[in-house]
Amino acid sequence: MRKFIAFLARNPGQMGQIPRRQLFSFAKKRDLGRFSPVFPGKVSPERVIPSHINVPLYYKTPQMPSSTLGEVEIKSEEVIARMRDSCKLAANILKDCGGIVQVGRTTDDIDEFVHEAVVRANAYPSPLRYGGFPKSVCTSVNNVACHGIPDDRALEDGDIINVDITVYHQGHHGDCSKTFLVGNVDELGQELVKVAEECLRKGIEACGPNKRFSGIGRAIESHAREHKFTVIPAFIGHGIGSYFHGPPEVLHFKNSEGGFMKPGMVFTVEPVISMGGPEVEILEDNWTAVSVDGARSAQFEHTIVITDSGYEILTLPD
Repeated sequence: MRKFIAFLARNPGQMGQIPRRQLFSFAKKRDLGRFSPVFPGKVSPERVIPSHINVPLYYKTPQMPSSTLGEVEIKSEEVIARMRDSCKLAANILKDCGGIVQVGRTTDDIDEFVHEAVVRANAYPSPLRYGGFPKSVCTSVNNVACHGIPDDRALEDGDIINVDITVYHQGHHGDCSKTFLVGNVDELGQELVKVAEECLRKGIEACGPNKRFSGIGRAIESHAREHKFTVIPAFIGHGIGSYFHGPPEVLHFKNSEGGFMKPGMVFTVEPVISMGGPEVEILEDNWTAVSVDGARSAQFEHTIVITDSGYEILTLPD
């Protein structure tokens, strides 16, 4: 899941609702390609968590998402080893989602697939009940920039969809996402997805011991702008471990924030790249973030750990 809570706390004007008639008022200003706009559909009941699964505290006690501000944790080798397992599990399930992301399948089908795969591995789907989120995975299609709630909308030929998976396993979270192409995606959509994945790679390549966190955003925005795309600034990377979200805040745009990376720090890099403008609005479900101008966006995410010599990507599948 994408971490925009801290950003919105400092920028309260970003939070709110937007009528459907206004969603695409800016789309006529440029060619956004060929795709179907997405609106929220019917959400199925919460899926069952078996009693033997180790659940995070927020499953039983409602909690707001935790802050990404503060001192960054330096993790021990033992904790990093556990996180390798949780991250590998998330990555393998995300890889397997490729078989179900097909024309005619619903985003709720994806939620069912992910939920069952996570539970079968004796893990917990981290998004479920986190800050009141009602499902086990985030599915963001076309003009939904982030935090899309799985529902009964069937995927259509030409869609792009981000599937964001986080699992809680052995007391630690592992977080990753990928944007999939559904059927015959137009050239603009294909280019957007390609550049978004490259932006993730550029951001990760800016990581290493004693490097500034600000270098991540500089590398990502430079690459996005080079290809005439936009970084959506509301969504940030975050520290992760026994908590779902924690310090540091990882900004994906050019910034002058202080802070240096140190060995043992574990965090996500997860830029959201838009074909249009940077503005988003939150719909009535209090989660779904849509582009104000109706443009598509794409996102990729990895969890990484800073090492003595560089970095290690923890969310690579087998």
